[in-house]
Amino acid sequence: MFAVELALDLSPTVPGAVLDTLRWHLGLGEPEPVDASPDLFPLLAGRGPAAKIGGVLTGELLRAGGHWSLTTRQEIHAEFLPDLDPLLEALAAHARWPGVIGQVRFYEEEVPELLVTREGKLARVGLRVA
Repeated sequence: MFAVELALDLSPTVPGAVLDTLRWHLGLGEPEPVDASPDLFPLLAGRGPAAKIGGVLTGELLRAGGHWSLTTRQEIHAEFLPDLDPLLEALAAHARWPGVIGQVRFYEEEVPELLVTREGKLARVGLRVA
């Protein structure tokens, strides 16, 4: 089980298809993405108490000031992390600013891997205990 946390603002020019896919993953009732495999399900739709990572599962997408803001905290099984990668890459490509957009942490570990956008590309930065 992994803790996945995202917090970022999306560019005002983010394509509608990316927003539709994001809304679907958040469980906001939008239609399933056209390119979705039959085994894909909404990965950011958990709400309520977290089973393994503590705290609360949440996901919000709000429009404010001409752009979209996303914050989500989810528990995702390791086998489903590869299904999340295309969404993470699309979000990184349309992040409003470069820098940290989230983190991924195995629930038994103390140190997360940072999700960073650099020149519109997703980069994963491993941290270590000092």
